[in-house]
Formats: sequence, C-alpha cells, structure tokens
Amino acid sequence: MRAPIEKIDVSSLELKDQVVAINRVTKVVKGGKNLSFTALVVVGDGHGHAGFGLGKAREVASAIKKGIEAAKKNIVRVPITAKGATITHTVLGRFGSGRVLLKPASDGTGVIAGATVRAVMSAAGIQNILTKSLGSTTAHNVVKATMDALTRLKDPARVARLRGLSVEEVVGIEVRPGESRLFEVKPVEAKPEEAKDDAATPVEAGADEAKPVAEGEA
Repeated sequence: MRAPIEKIDVSSLELKDQVVAINRVTKVVKGGKNLSFTALVVVGDGHGHAGFGLGKAREVASAIKKGIEAAKKNIVRVPITAKGATITHTVLGRFGSGRVLLKPASDGTGVIAGATVRAVMSAAGIQNILTKSLGSTTAHNVVKATMDALTRLKDPARVARLRGLSVEEVVGIEVRPGESRLFEVKPVEAKPEEAKDDAATPVEAGADEAKPVAEGEA
C-alpha cells in the first residue's frame, strides 16, 4: 500500500539535479525529419526528498531544463533511518515490465545498485542499501519502478501511532524472551554431563586398585 501523497514546498529545499538518460527522437514528416531530444532527470536534496521528470525539446539544454521543472513537481518524501541512512524495510516497486527490489543494509555497505537506481538513491540521500533490478532494464522503467518502491515505504513512527505501539515494538529491536532462553540452556546442560564423567572416574579407578589388593591377600 502506498503512503498518502504529501505536498512538499520545493522552495525551502536545496535540490540537486542529475541527468539519467538523454534520447534522440526523429519524427518523419512530409517535409523531412524533425529531430528532438528527451531528457530523464532526477532531483533531490540528499535528505529524504527525491523526484523525477521527463523533458522534451529541440535542444538538449532545453530538454534538461524542462525535465528539472517536471521533477520538482513530483517530489516525494522518503523515510530514512537516522542510524545507517538506509530504508526502513524491504520493498518491491513496479512500473510496466520493470521491477526493482530494495533492501535495507547495515552501516558501511554502501549503495549496491546500477547507475540508474544509484542516481535515485543518491538524490534521496540513501547511503546504505541493497538493490536488484528484476525486470526491464530501460532507464525510464527502472527510474519509475524505483520511485514506486520509495513511495511504498512506511514510516515506523506513523505505523506505531496507528497501532498504538512504540517504535521499538514495530521495528522489532527488542529481544524476545524465548530467544534469550535458548542461549542460556546450552551451558546449563553441559555442566551435569561433565560432573557425571568426573564423578565416575575416581570410582572406576578405585575399583581397579582394589582388585590387586584382593589377589595379594588370597
């Protein structure tokens, strides 16, 4: 389930743009051929806001400019953990035949992704994540599938508030009582077995020493 769309004031954000792909399009008309360009641009502030846009124009610079303006209208908020700068949970994004799988990663992992997905992660400010493109490799489909995955992320604080629980209980950081008991049982079982072996050794040795004494007396 996707998170509700939130209107974000772009004027208060310091956005940085990155061009993902530029395609040349030729349209055949009666008088000849019309040449134009399409630019796929990703923008973000590196602190949990990202968006993408597509621009079309006769020149590359104009296409990029239009793509940036379109991307600013599609900015979304991405929930990022304070520790590790990763996503909150595993999510799968889809668009057309493109599918992108995103998994949270521990601190120091880095961004394990291709060039297209890496551009989106960099714009959003995600520093540690594991990704995998499972479908189409077209830049347009991959970017839109990645953004779809980011919009499906849930904020743990919001989920905890709706369920009436704490954030730790929702995330599952606390150790369950059953897990701690399993680790405590192993050393307790080993001690009685060692004690039995140690207790049996002197008895057997005493029995062996008693035999020669009995034979000498006879």
